[in-house]
Amino acid sequence: MTPDLAHLISEPLGAIHDRAAFTCGTEALDAYLHKLAGQEQRRNISRVFVMTGDEPNIIAGYYTLSNFSIDLTEIPDEQIRRLPRHPEIPAALIGRLAVATAYQGRGLGRDLLMDALVQIIDKSDSIGIYAVVVDAIDDRAAAFYEKYGFIRFPSRPDRLFLPIETAKKAFA
Repeated sequence: MTPDLAHLISEPLGAIHDRAAFTCGTEALDAYLHKLAGQEQRRNISRVFVMTGDEPNIIAGYYTLSNFSIDLTEIPDEQIRRLPRHPEIPAALIGRLAVATAYQGRGLGRDLLMDALVQIIDKSDSIGIYAVVVDAIDDRAAAFYEKYGFIRFPSRPDRLFLPIETAKKAFA
């Protein structure tokens, strides 16, 4: 039976969630959730958000959020013209985003990304955030982010960014 997407909710990772049962097919993303996610939350390194369904302990997908800064020299020239000449520009990082194998191919990755962007946009009303940065685990993931307007950093094609103003316009 295919799991239902209609009843998914987003919430912070908590003790109720069965991290050990999660598998997305990418060992690094599975291992992070199994072994490091809780530690990073306790140490205020990142926040982990999960989507769950009818069974609130089963994780359908997750993403992480943390603060980040972008070295001004990493930003493409066409973007730099509009920025102050600070050495670093504030950003939010979606460090990891993964969908459980049972939910893959059904749009949950998009839903997780949109949920993360809404969270970041909301926070940008309180703190300075120039852009949302993502680390793509492979070329397929990078293409996924590009589909939503993310731009590759010239020196690091596995790292992409989306100006917060672009994200805000998309949700307006």
